[in-house]
Amino acid sequence: MIRKTLRCAAWAVAVLLGALAVFFAQTWFAWQREPRAYGGTANALWARHQWVGEPHTEADYRALAATLATNRITDVFFHAGPLEGDGRIPPSRYRHAGELLSAMRRLAPGVRAQAYVGQVERAGGGPLDLGDPGTRARILDTDRALLAVGFAGIHYDIEPVYSGDRDFLDLLARTHELTRDRGRLLSAALEQPPLEDWEAPVFRALLPRVGIDYPPRPTGAYLRAVASRVDQLAIMTYDSEAPTQALAGWHFAHHTERILALLGDRVTVFMGVPTYRTTTPWAEDLPTALRGVRQGIDALPRPPRRPYGVGVYADWTTSARDWATYRREWLGIGGDEIDHNRANRGRPGG
Repeated sequence: MIRKTLRCAAWAVAVLLGALAVFFAQTWFAWQREPRAYGGTANALWARHQWVGEPHTEADYRALAATLATNRITDVFFHAGPLEGDGRIPPSRYRHAGELLSAMRRLAPGVRAQAYVGQVERAGGGPLDLGDPGTRARILDTDRALLAVGFAGIHYDIEPVYSGDRDFLDLLARTHELTRDRGRLLSAALEQPPLEDWEAPVFRALLPRVGIDYPPRPTGAYLRAVASRVDQLAIMTYDSEAPTQALAGWHFAHHTERILALLGDRVTVFMGVPTYRTTTPWAEDLPTALRGVRQGIDALPRPPRRPYGVGVYADWTTSARDWATYRREWLGIGGDEIDHNRANRGRPGG
């Protein structure tokens, strides 16, 4: 009986190892395929808090506008927070936003400057309690103040958001009503979904939590619910922790294909790509991420009906060399490098 059990276990291990070998081989061969797709119809950039919190010169603003134009950036998420635990952002925290927005209207009139509003939720150990209706109401008051300054929209980055989080959906619905009434945009950043939706209930069964899914990955159904309440959705695809370039590229390709097939006809989608040093820098970097996104677009039967592209995270980690890589690998163009950081060298990130 013991021998039979051991033989069965050995066969199971052999089958598993064989399946993994086939998967790794297929992933490697797929990674060698040169993607055809280039660029996108919309591209975003997460930008540091100093743009709204500190004064800048005309030269600073002109350098920023030149970077946005050269790299075909359509949307910038200027960090205006973080939110206080009660949902407020003191106006002193974004005292120079008016100057920035005035410069953007003059120098980059085609770019949408959105207020990047975020905080860590209590489920992740942070101070923000979205379950409190008063907190959600004060966030809306904060949004009204930011829109009154002149921002083209509100960009939420509240983490973690679990599938089934109705409080977040309520905040999105009420904010969307606000932005729509004012002719502005609402966008949100969310974690990438699990590779397959069946993973969520499995993790929930193995690692039970009260009333929420685990881990904090939005299922396809939850992503559709979010998409119905926003104008734009940014997927934080980075931090894959993949050990090889082929696996990191597959990660970006898989999520790009899946997200655009699921939501590309419903909402503008930005696939997040990193310019910072990731936890596996030998595998996941900007060229790998961009190539993976392009392969994911190639795999679609047709382009999405709504605008789509990448979201670059973030302006305070993006060098002139990174922007040159972005133009070559994503836009399919070369040209002179523009160092948009030269006027802000030495400033800390947002």
